[in-house]
Amino acid sequence: MAHPVQKNTLYVGGLAEEVNEGILHAAFIPFGDIKDVKTPLDQATQKHRSFGFVTFLEKEDTSAAMDNMDGAELYGRVLTVNYALPERIKGGEQGWAAQPIWADADTWFERQQQEEEMQRIQAENRAAMQEAEELHRKKMAQEREGEMEEETEAKNDPMARAEAEVLKENSS
Repeated sequence: MAHPVQKNTLYVGGLAEEVNEGILHAAFIPFGDIKDVKTPLDQATQKHRSFGFVTFLEKEDTSAAMDNMDGAELYGRVLTVNYALPERIKGGEQGWAAQPIWADADTWFERQQQEEEMQRIQAENRAAMQEAEELHRKKMAQEREGEMEEETEAKNDPMARAEAEVLKENSS
Protein backbone atom coordinates (compact mmCIF):
# COMPACT_ATOMS: atom_id res chain seq x y z
CA MET A 1 0.00 0.00 0.00
CA ALA A 2 1.55 3.32 -1.06
CA HIS A 3 1.61 6.08 1.53
CA PRO A 4 1.42 9.69 0.39
CA VAL A 5 4.58 11.65 1.19
CA GLN A 6 4.70 14.97 2.97
CA LYS A 7 6.45 17.34 0.58
CA ASN A 8 7.39 19.84 3.31
CA THR A 9 8.76 17.34 5.83
CA LEU A 10 11.99 15.37 5.59
CA TYR A 11 12.93 12.18 7.38
CA VAL A 12 16.57 12.38 8.49
CA GLY A 13 18.02 9.01 9.48
CA GLY A 14 21.43 7.95 10.78
CA LEU A 15 21.80 10.65 13.44
CA ALA A 16 24.66 10.36 15.91
CA GLU A 17 23.79 10.33 19.64
CA GLU A 18 25.20 13.82 20.19
CA VAL A 19 22.92 15.39 17.57
CA ASN A 20 19.97 17.22 19.10
CA GLU A 21 17.16 19.29 17.59
CA GLY A 22 19.29 22.46 17.69
CA ILE A 23 22.14 20.86 15.75
CA LEU A 24 19.69 19.37 13.25
CA HIS A 25 18.07 22.79 12.83
CA ALA A 26 21.48 24.40 12.24
CA ALA A 27 22.43 21.76 9.66
CA PHE A 28 19.28 22.34 7.58
CA ILE A 29 18.69 26.12 7.97
CA PRO A 30 20.95 27.00 5.00
CA PHE A 31 18.32 25.51 2.67
CA GLY A 32 15.38 27.68 3.82
CA ASP A 33 13.05 28.67 6.62
CA ILE A 34 12.31 25.78 8.97
CA LYS A 35 8.89 25.38 10.51
CA ASP A 36 9.68 22.51 12.92
CA VAL A 37 12.39 20.02 13.94
CA LYS A 38 11.57 16.83 15.87
CA THR A 39 13.73 13.97 17.15
CA PRO A 40 11.41 11.33 18.65
CA LEU A 41 12.68 9.96 21.95
CA ASP A 42 13.05 6.34 22.99
CA GLN A 43 10.82 6.04 26.07
CA ALA A 44 13.24 3.69 27.84
CA THR A 45 16.46 5.68 27.39
CA GLN A 46 15.05 9.19 26.82
CA LYS A 47 17.52 9.59 23.93
CA HIS A 48 16.52 10.15 20.31
CA ARG A 49 16.10 7.06 18.17
CA SER A 50 18.77 7.98 15.57
CA PHE A 51 16.34 9.81 13.32
CA GLY A 52 14.43 13.05 13.15
CA PHE A 53 12.07 15.15 11.06
CA VAL A 54 12.67 18.60 9.60
CA THR A 55 9.67 20.54 8.28
CA PHE A 56 10.30 23.47 5.94
CA LEU A 57 7.88 26.27 5.11
CA GLU A 58 8.45 25.89 1.34
CA LYS A 59 8.40 22.70 -0.75
CA GLU A 60 11.32 23.95 -2.85
CA ASP A 61 13.48 24.32 0.27
CA THR A 62 12.60 20.75 1.27
CA SER A 63 13.68 19.47 -2.14
CA ALA A 64 16.98 21.41 -2.03
CA ALA A 65 17.74 20.14 1.48
CA MET A 66 17.04 16.54 0.48
CA ASP A 67 19.21 16.81 -2.66
CA ASN A 68 22.13 18.27 -0.72
CA MET A 69 21.93 16.42 2.61
CA ASP A 70 21.12 12.83 1.55
CA GLY A 71 24.42 10.98 1.92
CA ALA A 72 26.07 13.92 3.71
CA GLU A 73 28.03 13.40 6.93
CA LEU A 74 27.04 14.88 10.29
CA TYR A 75 29.06 14.13 13.44
CA GLY A 76 30.79 11.24 11.69
CA ARG A 77 27.60 9.53 10.52
CA VAL A 78 26.20 9.39 6.97
CA LEU A 79 22.67 10.80 6.79
CA THR A 80 19.71 9.30 4.96
CA VAL A 81 17.32 12.07 3.92
CA ASN A 82 13.94 11.35 2.29
CA TYR A 83 10.47 12.80 2.16
CA ALA A 84 8.64 11.79 5.34
CA LEU A 85 5.56 9.60 5.34
CA PRO A 86 2.51 11.06 7.08
CA GLU A 87 2.43 10.59 10.83
CA ARG A 88 0.39 7.60 11.78
CA ILE A 89 -1.73 7.50 14.88
CA LYS A 90 -2.44 4.56 17.11
CA GLY A 91 -5.71 2.89 16.35
CA GLY A 92 -7.39 0.97 13.62
CA GLU A 93 -7.67 -2.77 13.23
CA GLN A 94 -3.93 -3.34 12.64
CA GLY A 95 -2.77 -1.42 15.70
CA TRP A 96 -1.09 1.50 13.90
CA ALA A 97 -3.07 3.15 11.17
CA ALA A 98 -3.83 6.45 9.55
CA GLN A 99 -7.23 6.41 11.22
CA PRO A 100 -8.37 7.10 14.78
CA ILE A 101 -9.03 4.22 17.15
CA TRP A 102 -12.80 4.75 17.06
CA ALA A 103 -12.91 4.36 13.27
CA ASP A 104 -13.26 0.59 13.57
CA ALA A 105 -15.78 0.69 16.45
CA ASP A 106 -18.55 -0.81 14.30
CA THR A 107 -16.45 -3.78 13.25
CA TRP A 108 -15.29 -4.19 16.85
CA PHE A 109 -18.90 -4.48 18.03
CA GLU A 110 -19.64 -6.96 15.24
CA ARG A 111 -16.63 -9.07 16.25
CA GLN A 112 -17.78 -8.96 19.89
CA GLN A 113 -21.26 -10.14 18.90
CA GLN A 114 -19.81 -12.92 16.75
CA GLU A 115 -17.57 -14.02 19.60
CA GLU A 116 -20.48 -14.06 22.06
CA GLU A 117 -22.56 -16.07 19.56
CA MET A 118 -19.71 -18.57 19.14
CA GLN A 119 -19.38 -18.94 22.92
CA ARG A 120 -23.15 -19.49 23.21
CA ILE A 121 -23.08 -22.17 20.46
CA GLN A 122 -20.08 -23.87 22.06
CA ALA A 123 -21.86 -23.90 25.45
CA GLU A 124 -24.96 -25.43 23.81
CA ASN A 125 -22.79 -28.06 22.08
CA ARG A 126 -21.04 -28.92 25.37
CA ALA A 127 -24.42 -29.26 27.11
CA ALA A 128 -25.75 -31.49 24.32
CA MET A 129 -22.61 -33.67 24.45
CA GLN A 130 -22.89 -34.03 28.23
CA GLU A 131 -26.54 -34.97 27.90
CA ALA A 132 -25.74 -37.54 25.20
CA GLU A 133 -22.94 -39.02 27.34
CA GLU A 134 -25.27 -39.23 30.34
CA LEU A 135 -27.94 -41.02 28.24
CA HIS A 136 -25.28 -43.42 26.94
CA ARG A 137 -24.09 -44.17 30.50
CA LYS A 138 -27.68 -44.83 31.63
CA LYS A 139 -28.33 -47.11 28.65
CA MET A 140 -25.12 -49.05 29.30
CA ALA A 141 -26.03 -49.37 33.00
CA GLN A 142 -29.52 -50.65 32.09
CA GLU A 143 -28.04 -53.20 29.68
CA ARG A 144 -25.66 -54.45 32.39
CA GLU A 145 -28.55 -54.68 34.85
CA GLY A 146 -30.58 -56.59 32.23
CA GLU A 147 -27.71 -59.06 31.68
CA MET A 148 -27.39 -59.56 35.42
CA GLU A 149 -31.14 -60.15 35.72
CA GLU A 150 -30.98 -62.73 32.91
CA GLU A 151 -28.12 -64.52 34.65
CA THR A 152 -30.02 -64.43 37.97
CA GLU A 153 -33.18 -65.70 36.28
CA ALA A 154 -31.19 -68.47 34.57
CA LYS A 155 -29.78 -69.58 37.94
CA ASN A 156 -33.25 -69.64 39.54
CA ASP A 157 -35.02 -71.34 36.58
CA PRO A 158 -34.78 -75.16 36.79
CA MET A 159 -35.22 -75.62 33.04
CA ALA A 160 -32.44 -73.12 32.29
CA ARG A 161 -30.15 -74.95 34.73
CA ALA A 162 -30.88 -78.26 33.06
CA GLU A 163 -30.16 -76.77 29.61
CA ALA A 164 -26.88 -75.29 30.84
CA GLU A 165 -25.83 -78.69 32.25
CA VAL A 166 -26.67 -80.48 28.99
CA LEU A 167 -24.71 -77.90 27.02
CA LYS A 168 -21.73 -78.34 29.28
CA GLU A 169 -21.85 -82.13 28.91
CA ASN A 170 -22.16 -81.96 25.12
CA SER A 171 -19.28 -79.56 24.78
CA SER A 172 -16.98 -81.76 26.83
